[in-house]
Formats: sequence, C-alpha cells, structure tokens
Amino acid sequence: MFNLSQSTVCSAAAWLTFQGIYLLSGSSSLPIALTVSSGVYFLFNTFSISTIIALTESSTVFSVWRNNFYWTAPHYLIGAGVAAFIHLCNRQFGWLYAVLILPVIYLVYTSYQLYLTRLADEKRHVTQMADLHLRTIEALALAIEAKDDTTHGHLRRVQIYAEEIGKELALSKEELQALEAAALLHDIGKLAVPEYIISKPGRLTTDEFEKIKIHPIVGAEILECVNFPYPVVPIVRSHHEKWDGSGYPDGLKAEQIPIGARIISAVDCLDALASDRQYRPALPLDDAMAHVVRESGKSFDPRVVDVLKRRYRVLEQMVKQTGDSTSRLSTRARVERGAAPAAGLEQLRNAVVAPPDPESSFISAIAAARQEFQLLHEVTRDLGNSLSMEETLAMLSQRLRPLIPFDAIAIYQLHEQTLVPQYVFGEDQKKLANLRIPFGQGLSGWVAENKRPIVNGNPAVESGYLQDAATSPNLRSALSVPLEALSGVIGALTLYRNEPSSFTRDHLRLLLAISSKAALTIENSWKYAEVRTKVGTDQLTGLLNTQSLFLELDKELEKCKQNGTVLAVMVLDMNGFKQVNDTLGHMIGNQLLLQSANGLRTHCRQTDHAARMGGDEFAVVLPGITPHAAAEKAHAFCQAIIEAGQTVTGHDLVSASIGTAFFPADGADAEQLLAEADRKMYVAKKEHHEKTRRAACGPAVPHHPPVTVH
Repeated sequence: MFNLSQSTVCSAAAWLTFQGIYLLSGSSSLPIALTVSSGVYFLFNTFSISTIIALTESSTVFSVWRNNFYWTAPHYLIGAGVAAFIHLCNRQFGWLYAVLILPVIYLVYTSYQLYLTRLADEKRHVTQMADLHLRTIEALALAIEAKDDTTHGHLRRVQIYAEEIGKELALSKEELQALEAAALLHDIGKLAVPEYIISKPGRLTTDEFEKIKIHPIVGAEILECVNFPYPVVPIVRSHHEKWDGSGYPDGLKAEQIPIGARIISAVDCLDALASDRQYRPALPLDDAMAHVVRESGKSFDPRVVDVLKRRYRVLEQMVKQTGDSTSRLSTRARVERGAAPAAGLEQLRNAVVAPPDPESSFISAIAAARQEFQLLHEVTRDLGNSLSMEETLAMLSQRLRPLIPFDAIAIYQLHEQTLVPQYVFGEDQKKLANLRIPFGQGLSGWVAENKRPIVNGNPAVESGYLQDAATSPNLRSALSVPLEALSGVIGALTLYRNEPSSFTRDHLRLLLAISSKAALTIENSWKYAEVRTKVGTDQLTGLLNTQSLFLELDKELEKCKQNGTVLAVMVLDMNGFKQVNDTLGHMIGNQLLLQSANGLRTHCRQTDHAARMGGDEFAVVLPGITPHAAAEKAHAFCQAIIEAGQTVTGHDLVSASIGTAFFPADGADAEQLLAEADRKMYVAKKEHHEKTRRAACGPAVPHHPPVTVH
C-alpha cells in the first residue's frame, strides 16, 4: 500500500508541477519545467522512503535521507533529460523515431540496476563486517572478564545502560557505536595491573592505587592499534575523569570529557556499587543510585545523572530480561591428558627477562604485571614452607631479588627496644651485621617506630654509621618497611643499593604487598627458634643442655669430616662445689654456677658451644682448634671458674678439673669423644684430690686452689 500510494503521490506532484510551469510559460520553458518537476519527484520520493526507514530504525529522517538518497539526485535529472529528448524526437520526426531511444533507456536502466545491486552487496558486506567487529569486541571483553569472576556480567550490564542513555541523549549513530564498543572495552587496560591488586579484598594502598590508575592509559594504547572507525579511544582514556576536574589521567572537566566517557563513568559506578566485590557486599540498587545522585555535578555529568535517575529501574529490568547471554569460559576445567613439562621449564622461573621494546609499552606493562603476580605468588607460597628462621630469611632474600634489585638486605628484629640484625646478605655485610639500632633512631629504627616505609633513604643515618666516618658503608640508598605481625611491630626489612635514588614507588608497592605475610612468617620462625632455644638450654645458666650439646657436636663433626678439620671437646668439673652447697647453701651454689657459666661464655669464640651437662659439670665444643690453643683455652676456663668462686663466696674454695679429647685422634663420634674427655677429666680430678690430701698433711701454706688440666 505504501509503495503504490507513494508512487502515485510522487508522480502526481511531479506532473502538476510540470503542467503548471509548461502551460503558463509555453514551450520555451520546457527545460525549466522538466528540471523543477524532476526535483519535486526526487524530494517526494526520497523523503517519503526516508521517513519509513527512520521510523523502523529509530533514526532521524534527515540523516537517513542524507546517507542513502542525497547522492541519487543526478539520476533524476538524467531522467528528465531523456524525457525531453523523446519529446523533441516525437515533435520533429514522429513517434516511430522516438521509439528508437528506448534501447538507450533500457541500457541506462540496466546499468543503474547493476550499480544498485553492487551497492547493496557492498552495504551487506559492510554490515557483516560491522557485526563481526562487534562480536570480536564482545569476545575480547569476555576474555577480560575471565580474569575476574567476581565481575562477571559487569561489562554487558554497563553496555546496556550506556547504550540506552546514549539514545536518550540523542547521540549520533557514530557516537552510539563508539559508546557500545567502549562500554565493553573500558577496562581492557587492567590487563597491565597485577591480579593481586585487582582482586585485593581490602583497601588499596597509595602505591597500589597509583598502579590501578594506569589502566585507562594502557587501555587507550591497546585500542589505538585497532583503528576503530568511530572514537572509542578517547572514551576509554577518559572514563575515570570527573566533572569537577579531579579525575585521572588528564584532569579533564565538564564538557572537555567526551560524552561517551561521561556516560560510562556514571553507569560504571552505579553497577559497581550494586554488585558484590571482594572488598564489600553489594548495595541495594536504590542506595547505589542515591550515591550517584550525590556525586552529580562533582564526579558525574548532571545531564547523564538525570537520565539515569529517571530510567535506572527500567534499565535494570532490561538487563534482567536480556539475561546472561555471555558464555563462560572453561577456566576451571581439568585436562587429564598431557605429560608433565620438562624440568627445563622450571629453570625459566628465575631467568632474567630481556627488557621489552619501548615502543610496545602496553605489551610490556601487561607482561610485567603477569610476571609480578607470578613472582609474588611464589614468594607468599614459599614463605610458610619452613619454620627454620635461617631458611625462612634466606628464602625471602632470594625471592625478593628478581622483584626488587638490591645490593644488600638486612632483616632486623626488635629486641628490648633495639633493632638487631637477624639476617644480612650482600655488600657491607659485616658492617650491617654489627649494627645495634635503638628503636626510633636511624633509618630502620624510625620506620619501625612510626610504622611507615621510607623510599630512597640515606643508609648513613643508621645509628652507629655516624660515629666513625671510616666505617660508613658504600651504600647510598635504602628502601625500608616495618614488619608488623599480630603482636605489633617486630622489626624492619631494609634493602640497600650502591646508587642514590635507586628505588621506585613500584618497588615500595611490591615490598608492602609481601611485608605482612613475611612479618607473620618471620614472627613464627622467631617464636619457633625461641621455643627451640628454651627447650635446648639449661634454665639456670642459659648454656646448652645435654641434648643440644649432642646435636651441635654431631653437626660440627659432620663439618669436620667434610672439610678435613680438627675439633676439641672439653669436659670441666668444679672442685669444691659440694663444700659451697653444704656450708653456704644452694642459693649461693646456684649463683656460683651462673657466674661460672658467664665466665665460660666470655672465653668462648663465636663458633664454640658451651653446655651444662648436669650438677657442676660443663662441656665445651671447640671446632678447628689446635692442641696448643686448646691448652690455653682450658687454662682460661679454669681461671674463670676460680674467679667466679672468689666473686660469689669471697674465698678460694673453688677450682676446676678439665679433660680434653680431640677429633679424630681420640674418637670418631660424639659418644667416644665425650667419654674420652670425661675419662681425662676424672684423671685430672684424682690428681687434684691427691695434691689436696698431701697439702693437708704437710706444713701450713697459703691455700691457692690448683688448676688441673689433662
């Protein structure tokens, strides 16, 4: 009905126009009449068809006419010229000659039809490519969502909301296409953000938020490679800009922000608030909308918020009716087939990766984020594998190096308001190991007291460095973070570099990401070491007990067998201890044991192990000592016990007998060596008693307790 009526009306309008001009002006006005009437026919025909198309496609009549029919006007003028030529032939030569023009008309018609057919094919191809383009975008969006199941469906919901608001705001077809693509791809830049930050259940730190803020820039860089036929890139880059200019990355404000970015900003916020996230449960939709309204004129375009406020319930129903049309990827599938990887793949984990091409900035950012996540995962996984303090701290140092380059590392433990190095590795190791930093002083002490990190601090301010310029280290920059566990601050972890200003905010962010886990693990290791120490030490003297003595002696013997070195074992017994207990009491006896243990400890080297075997008997393991040096050491031990007796009792009541056995000459294992040293000690003790008995039977002489050594 439309086609018939449209053809009739158009033909009638053209005929009336022609008749009006031709009849009033005569035959001389024929060209004008034909030109005007063909124009009238063109306008009536094309605008009526454009109206129908605009109604069916929800577009404007003028845009449809301009895109589809404006360029056909010359064809109507050609038709008018052909009509004029037939008219002239008929008048000059008769109608039979006019018929000869019909093949020409047919040829023109056929070529025009071929042209229109080819145009239709090209239009269909363009439509198919546009659909393929959109499906590709949707597939890419699905891949992005697969990284984070908690936001599944978020992109599709944002797309529906944004598209409907764009139509409400009368955006052009090109702007709507850009908005549709940008709604799906606005978070593609998060590929360059480490997953532990994206999925962090708590509040982001300042440095973590700085890392998040790069995703609009990276997203825009990725999409610039696509060459969209509509402006997607500016929308993705600016979707975190705010109406008042306080957004990022460029600080745009008001109308400077692309309209698509303003729409996505408001819609994205609404959907995020109304969805469950790792760090908080979903808000009711009305509460989420109320928050968006409060930000109108500050964060969001008031015009966009007005439309969203008016239509958000309807749009939510549209989303629910659409359903979850997005396919879920089989990310949790388990594949049984396939052999285990070759061992060589494991070696790649610690391999040094070549720096990426600077021109591929977004690719390098994505690769770096993935590598960072993998390394952090390995660190946190391996931290709890051992309760040994030495193994834990060494592993932490080894795992940190690929993440944060350093020349030296020191892990300090807070002990009685002093930071004491528990693990030191790298340059200036001896200097760092000798540090004793008062709590609140120096670089690491300030970090521990204030619970705040320092980036590129000066290592020279550590307590003790400034006392002697000659001992100042070569290190020029430091990165230090507090180690805060369940019981509070337990110390500090400090990395050092030789070059000034070597550490970045990214390095700080990485160190903070593992510091809490590291602090808990280190605290557990220290507690375990303390328990082991308490179980393995004598409660009165603080020396090793018999069980720990055997363990340490076995370790030292193993080293001696591997390295071909010697070792001495001394067993020491106090002469006169029973007399002290009987005459002065057990409290004085305990003080004597404690003072004697302190004396032994004073004369022990760092590699020596002193133990109380029970009662008044002690033992000392001395690795790598010569017989001559062992004799001197035994004499020093005896003198220490004599001085302890004089200090505690005020009299010369106590002396010592010592027996020494050497590995491998006197035995091959701990039992043999201790037995031989014990035998020699009893020989020395017997000689002491003989000397004492003879002295008692002879003339009175000043009493000086003898030192008996075998």
